[in-house]
Amino acid sequence: MILHLAIFLCTLVAMEGVGFLAHKYVMHGPGWFLHRSHHEPHLGVVETNDVYLLVLALVAITLIVLGNAGHDPLQWIGAGVAAFGIIYVLVHDGIVHRHWPVRPKPRHPYLRRLYQAHLMHHAVKGRRNSVSFGFLYAPPVRVIKRQLREMRESEARVEDRRQGDFLDEARG
Repeated sequence: MILHLAIFLCTLVAMEGVGFLAHKYVMHGPGWFLHRSHHEPHLGVVETNDVYLLVLALVAITLIVLGNAGHDPLQWIGAGVAAFGIIYVLVHDGIVHRHWPVRPKPRHPYLRRLYQAHLMHHAVKGRRNSVSFGFLYAPPVRVIKRQLREMRESEARVEDRRQGDFLDEARG
């Protein structure tokens, strides 16, 4: 029983790392065609980004079924994946994006930090140069602000270089 609980909790914690990596390298990478809907205004309740949550649910269900079929640890891994998905829906969709009829304001410092971090994640247009890819963990707001500032300054330097190269070519 203690081993099962440990597997469940370790999976739940590990899912934040999996979510971070998937968000940064898949959703803001080749999977942007699905995730883009999450970064644009939309009228409906469902967005193409929700496909990722369905995939997570299928993984959890498959692991639980395999665990029940005799591969015991998989059941608890699946339960940890499912718990992460449920917490994600409650925190991210409910508190951060307020997709529900009841729109709670994040008053707890941890929830407020998550909320502010996610707003800063959405402050960047498009999929490049974004910050704060975690779902249930966010670095301190001052760190994210510094990252945003550094990225914008770096982008400005690149743009200045491009314009300088263009002017050099035009002159020469």
